[in-house]
Amino acid sequence: MAGIFVYPGFRNLAKVKVCQMSFEKENFLRTRLVRYLQQLDPATSPKWGKMSVQQMIEHYGGDAVRNASGRLKIDKIITPPERLASMREFMVSDKPFKENTKNPLMGENPLPLRFNTVQAAIGALQLELIYFFEAFGKTPQLITRNPFFGDLNFEQNVQLLYKHALHHLRQFGVEPLNV
Repeated sequence: MAGIFVYPGFRNLAKVKVCQMSFEKENFLRTRLVRYLQQLDPATSPKWGKMSVQQMIEHYGGDAVRNASGRLKIDKIITPPERLASMREFMVSDKPFKENTKNPLMGENPLPLRFNTVQAAIGALQLELIYFFEAFGKTPQLITRNPFFGDLNFEQNVQLLYKHALHHLRQFGVEPLNV
């Protein structure tokens, strides 16, 4: 158990492990994700799907992160109630999203670009990530509604954003280290 500090009040190792894993995923979103995106050649073709590098960055920041922070509100949960528990189990698991996972909220073809350059899209993503962490910093009990996974707290949103980020990095051939 070297390297794991057991907080007073934690009664079992499972809770400590969840806390540590959540911190590592939060740290990835705060410090490493943008660096991976900055190193990605904008001309890289996807291994699957139709989005370009810039479209993926704009989708992740403009849709996923904005939804997680509550800035992009989607009131309806489109997952049928009888499937929600299994969707949430998947969300908290280490299983990756499948290649070519269809998002029914997105059209068959990617949206037009919102920004003139990949660098501008990355800058906007950085701002959305900052807003996400600030929103939960100001209101730790904040719950946001995800249209696929339901109402999520901070830790659940971090888990989903992390899983989503890895999915799109892998889409463009990036395998983050120590994941």
